[in-house]
Amino acid sequence: MHAETVSPLVNAQWLADRLNSPEVVVLDATFFPPPQERDAAKEYLDAHIPGARFFDIDAIADHESPLPHMLPSEVLFAESVGRLGIDNRTQVVVYDNNSFMASARVWWTFRVFGHERIVVLDGGLADWRAQGFATESGPVSAAPREFTATFHPALVRRLDEMQILLNDPSVQILDARSPGRFAGVEAEPRPGLRSGHIPGSKNLFFKRLVDEQTQRLKPISELAREFQNADVDLRRPVVTTCGTGVTASVLALGLYCLGNEYAAVYDGSWTEWGSRADTPVSTG
Repeated sequence: MHAETVSPLVNAQWLADRLNSPEVVVLDATFFPPPQERDAAKEYLDAHIPGARFFDIDAIADHESPLPHMLPSEVLFAESVGRLGIDNRTQVVVYDNNSFMASARVWWTFRVFGHERIVVLDGGLADWRAQGFATESGPVSAAPREFTATFHPALVRRLDEMQILLNDPSVQILDARSPGRFAGVEAEPRPGLRSGHIPGSKNLFFKRLVDEQTQRLKPISELAREFQNADVDLRRPVVTTCGTGVTASVLALGLYCLGNEYAAVYDGSWTEWGSRADTPVSTG
């Protein structure tokens, strides 16, 4: 682990101690995939951490792409987070209420656009409540600030780059989907996609990084074991993938905790790869 690595996680008490600081902005990034049939925006209005603003990964996205919640442009990202009261000096704390699913994605997105002052609330809303801290309801408004975005392409992989990586054994491709979807024996939740995985990729279901009881990330030693069991060498480059680039970010968060700070996420993920006729697919 790099000596200078700073944990990307904070706990509920850490946040409670800083909740009223003008330099800290809390974002609720809760997201539910279509099969879960839950309304994240409504649940945010019903109950959120006091002062938290809602970060909608479907709204702050590239709306010209046919793929879901792809990375927005620098301009759209800067305008959107500025409206949330965030500037380049702001300490951002992001959480969700669904196994790190979108809080990790938002953490990664801020880093893609050059903002490293971002941490994830370990355990999210579930642990916040379990620790006895209050929530509030209703919308939260913020005075806009000016944010300047600087795109960091090293943290992102596009389709053409992934096709090149098929012949590059030095880079590990790690898939966050369930073992059944990875093997091609479980149907994809989005219609029109082939089943299987990118040839040569490895599988680590993102939920294996999360403690089911506490909803916090597992301890460092257990995280390391999960990646080791997936045959991942933490010292070598990793690109993570999943269904739509969301849970892939949970793997990137886990890798960061273990000192691999430059894991990239394949933004289009299986929704892009599995929908095309010119991309090879493996099963089993």
